[in-house]
Amino acid sequence: MLAPYRRILSVPGTAAFSAAGLLARLPISMIGLGIVLLVSARTGSYGTAGAIAAAAIIAEAAGGPVIARLVDSHGQARVALPALAVFALGVALLCLGVESDWPRGWWYVAAVIAGFAFPPWGSLVRARWASALAERRALLPTAFALEAVVDETVFVIGPVLVTALVTAVHPVAGLVSAVVLGVVGGLVLLGQRSTAPAPVPRPRSKASREPMGWVTLGPLAIASSGLGMFFGGAEVATVAFAEEAGNRGDAGWMLAVWAMGSLLAGVAVGNLRPGDSLRRFRWGALVLTATMATTPLASSPAVLAALLFGSGLAISPTLISSVALVEQAVPTGRLTEGISWMTTGLIIGVAPGAALTGATVDGYGASAAFWVPVGGGALAAGLAWTIRVSSARRIGSPGPGDQTVGESSARVRADSGRRRDA
Repeated sequence: MLAPYRRILSVPGTAAFSAAGLLARLPISMIGLGIVLLVSARTGSYGTAGAIAAAAIIAEAAGGPVIARLVDSHGQARVALPALAVFALGVALLCLGVESDWPRGWWYVAAVIAGFAFPPWGSLVRARWASALAERRALLPTAFALEAVVDETVFVIGPVLVTALVTAVHPVAGLVSAVVLGVVGGLVLLGQRSTAPAPVPRPRSKASREPMGWVTLGPLAIASSGLGMFFGGAEVATVAFAEEAGNRGDAGWMLAVWAMGSLLAGVAVGNLRPGDSLRRFRWGALVLTATMATTPLASSPAVLAALLFGSGLAISPTLISSVALVEQAVPTGRLTEGISWMTTGLIIGVAPGAALTGATVDGYGASAAFWVPVGGGALAAGLAWTIRVSSARRIGSPGPGDQTVGESSARVRADSGRRRDA
């Protein structure tokens, strides 16, 4: 089962940048939950906590494509390094503002700064894979599956770590640790310049730019917003369920069990042959919705964890197929930006999902709040049928964008003997 992963990780540099990407992405699973835990502890309101988290998430949705486009044009290190510094500053200001009881408007400002500047590490790592495997495109599905496993590993480790630190050390400890881990991982990743895709300067004329493939990417991003609502709502509802059950710390391991289901499914998907990505995305969204619809019936943390595990089994297959759709639809020179637009759709959905779930918890309780992510999954499942594949290219076969891949790969090889500002 692990043979396909050994093949891709034997490519020089890939294991190192994938591992660094895991560390850099840990804040994804820690910042939102850390904000919810800190703000709710200080204010007693999940509605306020969800709104602050939503502000950071909306800002991240806005900033992701901007940073990604600059990365494609100017290189990963040149753009992501200053963005990482601004992200750390924003989180520090948020912690200081909450602990010092600044006017709440400043909490939102700090959350927006942190969210907008957070580098889209998943897109950057996947772009490195596309460059590293430019001459072995048939291995890309396995690489994307590996990164889905990494994503889920992040969601296994992050929630447990942040809740443990918040409950056992200090309410700000979760956010502080997220920043430290993210900065270290980001610096290690950006320091690996030989595997960074060569920047492709934007043509001065729009007519000379390769088309983005919005026929696929646009509807996919919109459908992904439903998935974001699903993820954001489930996280907040799980935290509230754990608190109602008498032990807030249980939220960490329940969310980890959810992610573990997705991780195991991701490992299995990496062994499958390339298939119809659109069909897999549609069915994945349907299964996500159906399995989450059982969670309002949970009677204890153990039962909820079991139901979340079943739901998690559909997460990685759905997300892997969405990234494969992006890879098919966009030119390689704009891959970071293309993946970021899909991710932005996810993030946009997380914000209202978290806020609406928080309000539902305040008004009706945690069990009722699980219907919010169910609604998000249903929205994604319905919108998935509006997606059309805009390119005849398939992973594992040459296509319109492969010339660009080859050119970028050649440039990487030519520059491999010297340091370059990637």
